[in-house]
Amino acid sequence: MRKPKLSAVPRPTSSAGSSALTQTTGIRYVGHDEISAVPCTIHAPVDGGRIMSDRAYVLINVLPGRTSDVVRALSEIKQIKTIDPCWGKPDIIVVVEVADQDALTRLVLSRIHEIEGVMQTDTHLVYRLKVSHAK
Repeated sequence: MRKPKLSAVPRPTSSAGSSALTQTTGIRYVGHDEISAVPCTIHAPVDGGRIMSDRAYVLINVLPGRTSDVVRALSEIKQIKTIDPCWGKPDIIVVVEVADQDALTRLVLSRIHEIEGVMQTDTHLVYRLKVSHAK
């Protein structure tokens, strides 16, 4: 069985201002309808500098029986945009939005790791793929 080909459907949300924004509204299988996806925003520097991720997924493993306590503590951190407790490992997946990688380091090491019941984290930075027009 062949795997369907995926293609993102980008839609600009702003053409003016201090940052270029893009938003993915869904994933479209070739020859099929669009499937909704979580929207994302990528901020490009005005000066043409390097694009850095401001979003990351943090996968959190907690001690048995402590998931509710950890979720409650995570909900007090303003940089955390979503908190999803899960079956299996990881126990919790959060989406964070920060100004830069230094802020992400401080958030994970100083705030999340300090929560009683957190055993381990695994952080995944979100980045933008540049379109290549190679011939």
